Amino acid sequence: MHPTPAQPRPEHPHHRAARDREIESLAEFDEVVATHGTLGQYRVQAVDLTDRTDVLLTTDTAGAVFLGCPMSPEAAARIGASGALVFPPVPDLPFDPYRPFVHSPEELFESLDAGYEATPDARSYAWFRQTTADGDIFASMLRSIHDDAVSDALDELLVGARVVGVMGGHAMARGTAEYAGAARLGRELARDGFMVATGGGPGAMEAANLGAYAAPFDDGMLDEALELLAKAPSFRPSITDWAGAAFEVRERWPDGGPSVGIPTWFYGHEPPNAFAAYIAKYFANATREDGLLARSNAGVVFLPGAAGTVQEIFDNATPNYYESRGEPTPMVLVNEAHWSERLPAWQLLTSLAGERAMASRIALVDRIEQASQALKRLSD
Repeated sequence: MHPTPAQPRPEHPHHRAARDREIESLAEFDEVVATHGTLGQYRVQAVDLTDRTDVLLTTDTAGAVFLGCPMSPEAAARIGASGALVFPPVPDLPFDPYRPFVHSPEELFESLDAGYEATPDARSYAWFRQTTADGDIFASMLRSIHDDAVSDALDELLVGARVVGVMGGHAMARGTAEYAGAARLGRELARDGFMVATGGGPGAMEAANLGAYAAPFDDGMLDEALELLAKAPSFRPSITDWAGAAFEVRERWPDGGPSVGIPTWFYGHEPPNAFAAYIAKYFANATREDGLLARSNAGVVFLPGAAGTVQEIFDNATPNYYESRGEPTPMVLVNEAHWSERLPAWQLLTSLAGERAMASRIALVDRIEQASQALKRLSD
């Protein structure tokens, strides 16, 4: 059961207020021309304008910027001569560096029927590996443009949202009690009105996104979904089978709840999961890590993980320690034995907190069922 081609994403309700000089769809383009009669000073982002040649030849475009907009050569020449900047589409790329919106699962997994290697996600990872090996500065520039566009789109998406990050390792397998617990956590957070955000990959990250997806349905839906997914417990050895099981769940229960996944092609061997409605995938892992934690404005829950999760704990602790983003946000670590004995991050975290304001915003709980209540307590 595999994805259908992605449909155009509806405009986010906060978009026009937040970015009133950006044009990100053909409908917005037509609206601006009809209402204002000028495109001057607007930024038109990845909008196909091949059917708007007459408009581009007759409308004021001085000071406008066109980012990756297909258009006729005649239109491009005219608006370039008018004082606008035209950055043409880059051919033969598996991604759009000027993209106006975050990614969707359908987009990244398009052509999954032909095998994961045929998908835009896999082809983007292959391009990333090849161009980083080559040291191509043009490719480096395209990666930076893409990541900046994704950050802009993510900011637009999350305006006004109470975002809770759920961090945890990719090794947590479907069919385990730990995976089911992480899914129930994601569901509870979503039902409490939070936007769940994860690293967007497999394991604990997928489980939390699955829980948010299951939030609008009755409780039995999640139990059934967990059984279906357990048939493909890991993305190894077959990402195709692993992703196919997720899309089977999505087809059986369409229109699930929204959540965000923020993965990276730096770890491209780990595929994104299909349960995050919105996927902000980056090439630069440092940009992705900082962006994920910075946008978790209602706190972060840390499930058991290894080096990556440890890094995230202290990446999050640093701005809480210095209060560089304002008042410290809640941090909840789950599984006492893991964070006190196997990887004793808790002792270092409490030593850091000391007499600082962050001391009242950290908690260690033993069971995942306690995480949501701990988060709420720390927020009071």
